[in-house]
Amino acid sequence: MLQEFKAFIARGNVLDLAVAVIIGAAFATITTSLTEDIIMPVVGAIFGGADFSSYFIMLGPVPEGYAGSLNDYAALKKAGVPLFGYGQFITVIINFVILAFIIFLIVRTANKLFKKPEEPAAPKGPSEVELLADIRDLLKK
Repeated sequence: MLQEFKAFIARGNVLDLAVAVIIGAAFATITTSLTEDIIMPVVGAIFGGADFSSYFIMLGPVPEGYAGSLNDYAALKKAGVPLFGYGQFITVIINFVILAFIIFLIVRTANKLFKKPEEPAAPKGPSEVELLADIRDLLKK
């Protein structure tokens, strides 16, 4: 079993996948920064808020002794207040759409760069009808 596992790990596809996961994780941090630091402030300014994560609905009471702001989503969540954080969800959806679009552009560009040349069509042989006609003619002889 150990030998099979070693052979599995040593295969090129597994190593390529490992590299892709690491690069993907690094790329995700870039996308997160793009979303949180550049796009979301602009979107928030358009819709009247600086940050979508501040849009939430409290679903339960605030614990006694909580001294933080009632508008701080992260602090309320940390304090155990049940929250409906639709703003954070919107941020995550926008992040996903941006990441999917960037990956689409990368794949599209790679497909254009590595386009396989079209192979010339193989010369067509006689059709089935022509072959049957030839067999018929040979049998007539």
